[in-house]
Amino acid sequence: MDDTETNGKVNVENKQAQVDLILSPYAGPDAPGAALMIIEEGRPIVKNGYGIANFSTRAPVTSQTNFRLASVTKQFTAMSILQLVEKGDLSLDTSLTEIFPGFPDYGNAITIRHLLQHTSGLQDYEELMPEDFDHQITDSEVLQLMMTVDSAYFPAGEKYQYSNTGYAVLTQVLEKVTGQPFREYLQQHIFEPAGMTNTLAYVNGVNEVPHRAYGYTIEDDGTVVETDQSSTSAVLGDGGIYSNLDDFYKWDQALYTDTLLSRPYMDLYFKENQTDDGEDIGYAFGWRREKYKDMDIIFHTGSSIGFRNIFYRVPSKHFSVVLFTNRDEGGEFTTLETAHKLVDIYLEE
Repeated sequence: MDDTETNGKVNVENKQAQVDLILSPYAGPDAPGAALMIIEEGRPIVKNGYGIANFSTRAPVTSQTNFRLASVTKQFTAMSILQLVEKGDLSLDTSLTEIFPGFPDYGNAITIRHLLQHTSGLQDYEELMPEDFDHQITDSEVLQLMMTVDSAYFPAGEKYQYSNTGYAVLTQVLEKVTGQPFREYLQQHIFEPAGMTNTLAYVNGVNEVPHRAYGYTIEDDGTVVETDQSSTSAVLGDGGIYSNLDDFYKWDQALYTDTLLSRPYMDLYFKENQTDDGEDIGYAFGWRREKYKDMDIIFHTGSSIGFRNIFYRVPSKHFSVVLFTNRDEGGEFTTLETAHKLVDIYLEE
């Protein structure tokens, strides 16, 4: 082995050691875990599992462990809507009252575009749920809640305000247009064409999640408590998909192709949007946008009870980070900080 090969091997090992150090809080037989994949030039250069996926069975996290994606789900919801737009079954300028004739008048000004880019002003369904709500709310019930109020927070298009409600309503738009349950549409038109054989929109009592990670919270005294579900965990459009590293590799690679959408619509999918007065909002359709070290980034975090995730892509470098964790720890953008650290290791100048 010559010096070049030796130095290359040492460099790879050094980077892996840095990665393991960053992920060390998730490692060990008593820790809710993490699954990490780093993709470079079309191949996974890191694909590691850390810690425990299920404390009842002591199953470790692997590349096949399925995590609740939380808001990383939104990119799939947006993709499904754009497919309908491309087919001509729907327009980005279609209003809520056109789709749902019984919707209150304030829906006249709210379009599909507004829902996709979080400029609809729809009220947060979480704030409207009664205190005595005794079951998990569904997407259809979110739509019904919107039909019980007579106004939005602000005029559609005026400003950006992140909205889980909008993405729950989008599933009902899809079901009204296609006559097909959202979970079935995803399976037929996104997961199967992309080869994602273990990814699904989870509906309790209808389907089961294979190799499932359960969500946990670590208490101040170190006790691990299962916190896998809440009253909002059954909503599909804003966060109800489960997937794993193996399938997300296929998803990442499909996004470089026209397998799921033609190139013009893929470009629209990733394009940063603006308010009506032209202000950039840092959001595309189901994707956040940022600049990091002069690189254009598309990403989305996912944060819900028991889970913190991120899918972080640097298309110009053909580089992606996928990080799923099954613990309710840190703020919404904790995983973004980790993604930045990993980019620093692998895309250093």
